[in-house]
Amino acid sequence: MDNNRLAPNLGLDLIRATEKTALRAGRWLGLGQYEETHRTATEAMFNGLQHINMDGRIVIGEEGRLGEHSPLDSGKSVGTGRGPKVDVVVDPIDGTRSVTQGRPGAISVVGVAPQGSMWAPTPAVYMDKIVVDYEAAQALVPECMDAPAAWTLALIARAKKKAVRDLQVIVLDRPRHQDLIDEIRTAGARVLLNADGDTAGALIAATAHVGADILMGIGGVPEGVTAACAVKAMGGAMLGRLAPQSQEEKEAIEGAGLDLDKILTCNELVSSDQIFFAATGITHGPLLDGVRYRGHEASTHSLLIRCETKVRRMIQAEHSIEWYQFDE
Repeated sequence: MDNNRLAPNLGLDLIRATEKTALRAGRWLGLGQYEETHRTATEAMFNGLQHINMDGRIVIGEEGRLGEHSPLDSGKSVGTGRGPKVDVVVDPIDGTRSVTQGRPGAISVVGVAPQGSMWAPTPAVYMDKIVVDYEAAQALVPECMDAPAAWTLALIARAKKKAVRDLQVIVLDRPRHQDLIDEIRTAGARVLLNADGDTAGALIAATAHVGADILMGIGGVPEGVTAACAVKAMGGAMLGRLAPQSQEEKEAIEGAGLDLDKILTCNELVSSDQIFFAATGITHGPLLDGVRYRGHEASTHSLLIRCETKVRRMIQAEHSIEWYQFDE
């Protein structure tokens, strides 16, 4: 028996961690307190992971999000220490600003794969990404990363048997993307600007028939590796390349010996097929409902994907809680 093989029920343990985090984070909805919200969620996620029988290592941690250290920093251990050795990528809240401002689409996510299988480009912060679902997976070629947006969109449209004008493209609403947005609109496609939630955007783009067809643009490296877990597990495709946004970041990347020109696929971002991806909605979104509170009860809506079997489970859970107590 392979003691380092990931057990099928590991995914349910991960869901319990994202549920607990979502329940804690949801209490901060609309209160405008960014740092307190993210710290609360980070603590909840860490505590949830500590009960899982795994010998986990955080591949890309939380230290870059608030500029301070946390239990989920890169290299930190999570889990009981008993069980398989695994790489872990985690975002207690993908879309913290959406939670604090009462906007849709925030989720709590975690991805797990056997140790050594996840790309860990420390100290990189940003990467350029393109994500599509399984219908367009074969059309996404490395040349897309340097080609005009119109060329890439034409390939995707042909694969999905659509006109370019019917494509919907998710792009993070950031000043750095203005040229990309102009290119997409000039090509005739429609732009879905996402205020927050890099991983959630990739998850939507990788899910067929929910509206969006492709995600394009620069976002975080941790979110990119997390997204790769989900995209690969769903049979979609993703391209990524480091995209430093400051001279300091560029010099740090070069000093670490990382290749700024290398284009990576899902299989290079996460090399194993033993992947579990878990997500729970915090605020309502296209894929997952947000947490609903009703006195001493609350409900959650989660997604669990196992790459080996390509099974996606949508999980509705009812929790009996006090306002201060979120343990089962």
